[in-house]
Amino acid sequence: MADLEGIIAAYGSGLARVAASYEADPALQEDLLQDILLAIHRALPALKQQERLAPFVFRIAHNRSVTHVMQQSARRTRAASYLAEDEAETPEQVLLADERSHRLTAAVRRLPLPYRQVMTLLLEELSYAEIAEALGLSLSNVGVRVNRAKAQLKALLDDE
Repeated sequence: MADLEGIIAAYGSGLARVAASYEADPALQEDLLQDILLAIHRALPALKQQERLAPFVFRIAHNRSVTHVMQQSARRTRAASYLAEDEAETPEQVLLADERSHRLTAAVRRLPLPYRQVMTLLLEELSYAEIAEALGLSLSNVGVRVNRAKAQLKALLDDE
């Protein structure tokens, strides 16, 4: 049976990126990551097939992140402020690769939730089958969402 330390070692950075794709504020990202890890810890006894650990972990991460977004939106006067948030970085701190990564993360945050979910998992190098299992979708629906998300990302990045 998988333990939380093993999951953190294997998926910690991926889970942090999932949290970052849903929350722009670094402090709230950390809170969200802790919520995700707690939810995974609580759900581990329900895992029946160890070979399906990745979809299991990322499904929990996305479900917890969706809940987080809904809670944050309810607390804010405008839901649009969440999508417009952006971490402030000085030009000296940002290398070209970091800037591109930052732009991509910001663009992914602006996608509608169904597209954001599939793109985040795709960027974590999950297969379409694993994404389908993690999100409870059909394989063809994952493909459609990925294609639409890529088109929207291209448009968002081209507009910048």
